[in-house]
Amino acid sequence: MKPSQIGITAIGIVLVFLLYSSFVIVDSGRVGVVRTLGAVQPEALKEGFHIKKPFIDSVEQIDVRLRKAENEAGAASKDLQVVQTRVAVQYSLTADVTPLTFQKIGPRAIVESTLINPAIMESVKAITALYTAEELVTSRAEVKNNIQGAIEEFINTTLDQKGVAGALSLANVAITDFDFSSEFNRAIEEKVKAEQEALKAKNEKLRRVTQAEAAAAERELAADAEAYQIEAASRARAEAIRREAQALKDNPELIQLRIAEKWNGQLPQVTGEGALPLLNIDAMQGRR
Repeated sequence: MKPSQIGITAIGIVLVFLLYSSFVIVDSGRVGVVRTLGAVQPEALKEGFHIKKPFIDSVEQIDVRLRKAENEAGAASKDLQVVQTRVAVQYSLTADVTPLTFQKIGPRAIVESTLINPAIMESVKAITALYTAEELVTSRAEVKNNIQGAIEEFINTTLDQKGVAGALSLANVAITDFDFSSEFNRAIEEKVKAEQEALKAKNEKLRRVTQAEAAAAERELAADAEAYQIEAASRARAEAIRREAQALKDNPELIQLRIAEKWNGQLPQVTGEGALPLLNIDAMQGRR
């Protein structure tokens, strides 16, 4: 190639390079932090196409979407049980404050390692010490809210001190796991087993008492029925006796009829003076 052609080619390459260095496209969900010769500019570039000064401006693209930071912290409970707690924090960076956050703290990875993770560890230790190991499980929602409040306070205090208040916002804090010592887990299992056995014994006792009460009630009903039958039979017999007595009183000759009905046709074998005959034969013959 001739020297002139080489020069034209070089100039073309430089122009192309300058063209591509004079603009930037910020991806969706990100903001661009402009550094002019290393100095961070206060205005963030929103997503889309932007013109920049070639060779002078460089653009760092920072993700401002919702993201999860997770960490595990060991702490002692109120009853001195060792508890490993894993906490997940959902947070996002504030787009308008991102350039200042980048300048004062650093990119997103540095924000997590130097701000969020320490906040998780400190907050978990402080809140765990206020509850017994059992309360950490039974009052999980309350513990979670207290840990979230402690994390927010830790982060906001640090950001205020660095002059970047509101640099990030917390969407949610979740306790993903409680890990207790093997001795405590064994004690919990034994307690649950004892409670289950006590409940089983209580139910068995209740079942037996119910069966005994049912049997007693059945016997009582049977006794009442029998007593009622006896009483009814007694009243009926008494009424029959009363009626028969009244009939005998109103008709004295009915006594002789009852005696005759029971006579077997044999005369008495004993006679003698003063003896009373069993039947008044003469009177009976006279009636005929």
